[in-house]
Amino acid sequence: MSDGSVQQRQSQPAVPLLEEQRVGEILAAVPERRHWRYRPRRVGMVWRSRTFRVVAVFTVLAICGLAILALVRDQTGTQGFLVGLGLAVLPVPLLLTAFRWLDRADPGPWRNVLFAFAWGAFAAALVAILANSFATRWIATTIADPSNADTLGATVIAPVVEESAKAAAVLLIFLFRRREFNGIVDGVVIAGVTASGFAFTENILYLGNAFGEDQQIGSSGVVSVTAATFFVRAVMSPFAHPLFTVLTGIGFGLAAACARRRRIRRIVLPLLGLVLAMGMHSLWNGSAVFSPYGFYAVYAVFMVPVFGLVTWLVIWSRRRELRTLAAELPAYAAAGWLSPAEPLALSSMRARGFARDAARRQYAVAARGSQYTPYGPGWAPGSIPGAVPGTMPGSVPGPSVQAAQAKAAAQAAEAHGKAAARAVAEYESFATSLAALRLQARRGTTGPDFAERELELLHHLWQRREVAAPALTYAAQATGLLRPHRLPPLPYAQQFTPPTGYGAYLNGPAQAQAHPHAQYPGPGSVPGPGPGPGPGHNPYLMPQQPPR
Repeated sequence: MSDGSVQQRQSQPAVPLLEEQRVGEILAAVPERRHWRYRPRRVGMVWRSRTFRVVAVFTVLAICGLAILALVRDQTGTQGFLVGLGLAVLPVPLLLTAFRWLDRADPGPWRNVLFAFAWGAFAAALVAILANSFATRWIATTIADPSNADTLGATVIAPVVEESAKAAAVLLIFLFRRREFNGIVDGVVIAGVTASGFAFTENILYLGNAFGEDQQIGSSGVVSVTAATFFVRAVMSPFAHPLFTVLTGIGFGLAAACARRRRIRRIVLPLLGLVLAMGMHSLWNGSAVFSPYGFYAVYAVFMVPVFGLVTWLVIWSRRRELRTLAAELPAYAAAGWLSPAEPLALSSMRARGFARDAARRQYAVAARGSQYTPYGPGWAPGSIPGAVPGTMPGSVPGPSVQAAQAKAAAQAAEAHGKAAARAVAEYESFATSLAALRLQARRGTTGPDFAERELELLHHLWQRREVAAPALTYAAQATGLLRPHRLPPLPYAQQFTPPTGYGAYLNGPAQAQAHPHAQYPGPGSVPGPGPGPGPGHNPYLMPQQPPR
C-alpha cells in the first residue's frame, strides 16, 4: 500500500463508538433545535397531503371550467350562452337521478360523483373543443378536399378525443379510489355521470349556436332551430353520450372484478370498452352522412337496442350485488354480528326501504311520547323540559307558548325519526360494503389489509345495530321474506339516541387490545365464537340471537 493511501486513511475522522452506558452523554452534546443545520427532508409530503390534493384537483377543474365557459360564450354570444345554459340544465337532473338510482344498493360517495361530473363538463370538454378545432384545421389544410374536413373530424377525430378525455375520469377514480370501485355498476355510474357533464357543456354550445341562427333568420317558436336542436339532443337522445362512455365504464368494472393476478385482463378489458365506445360514437356522428334517414335508422336499429342491453346489464349487475349479500352475510349472522333475518332484508331493495320508513315512523312516535306536549298525559305546570323565554317557572303557559312548545316537540320528533332512518341507511351501506369485501377476498382482489377493513366495517355495523337490526328484522317479516303466521308489534319502545364511539361495543376496545389474536370471520369460512376467555377469544363476537 502506498504512503498516500495510508495518509488518506489516517486523515479520515474517527467514528464515535456506541456505548450504551454513554448514549445519554453523547446525545447530550447535540445542539438545540434552533441551532440545527440539518433538518429532515420531507420528500413528497406535500403530495401526500389530502387537503393539497383536493385543492389542486378542484383548482384545475375550476380553471378548466372558466376557460371552457369563456370559449363557449365567445362562440355563442352572451344571449346565446344564457339560453343554451338554461336549456342544457334541464336534462341534467334526470340523468344524475337515473345513475344514482342504479347505484342505490351500494351508493358511492358524492365526492366521486361531483368530480366525475366536473371533469366531464370542464376538463374533458375543454380538451375536446381545443383538440377538435385543431384537428379540423389540420385536416382542412392537408387534404385535397377541405369541404370534408368537418365530416372527417366529426366521425374520426371527435370520437377518439372525446371518449379518451371522458375515460380519464373513470381511470383516475379506478386508480385512486379503488376501494370505492367494485364492479360494473360503479363503472357505469362514474362513466355515465362524466358523460352527462360533457353533454351538458356540449349542449350549451349547440343550443347557443342554434339560438344565434334563429336570431339571424328571425325564426322562433316550435319551428325554430333552437327547438329542433333541443328536441334531438335533450329529448330523443339525452343518453347518447352517457351510452358511449358507459361501455368504457363496463370495461373498468369488469377489470375491477378480476383477480389481481389477471393483469392482462385488467388492462385489456378497459381498452376494449374504450374502443367500443369510440366505434359507437363514430357511428352515431356519421349517421347523418349515410343518407337523409341515416340518423333515424341508426337510432332505431342500433342505439335503442344497445341502450336496452346496457340497461339490462346494469340492472342484472345490481341484482347480483344483492344476491352477494344473501350469500356472504349469513357467515356473520352465524357469528352473532347479524340476526338471521338481516341478510334476507339487506338483499331486498323493497325491504331496505321498508326498514328505513319503519325506523323513521316509530322513532318519531316514540319521541313524541317522551317529549312534552301541552295536551298529552302527565302535563303539569313547570314540567316543561327546558326554559321558555318570557315565562316564569311554574306558570301555566299561554296559547302562544303552548303552540311554540308543540312545534318544538314536533320538530324534535321529526329529527329523531330522520336520525333513525339515517342510521338504518348507513347500516345497509356498511353491510353491503362488508359483503362486497368478503366476495373480493374470496376472489383474491383485496389487499393485505382485509382484516383491518373488515373489523372497521363491523365496528360501524355495531354502532348502529340497536336501531337497524330490529328495523331490518321487522322489514323481512313485513315484506314476506320470512312469511310469519303473525306479524309481531314493531320493536321500538325507547327514544333513539345515536351511539357514538367504541363504547357502542359490548366489551369495548380495552379487551380487544388485551386479545390481539382474536378470531375474525375470514374469507371462505364460517366464523364462530372463540373457545372462551383467553388468546383465542374474540371479545367482539356476541351469542347468536333468534329471529325477532
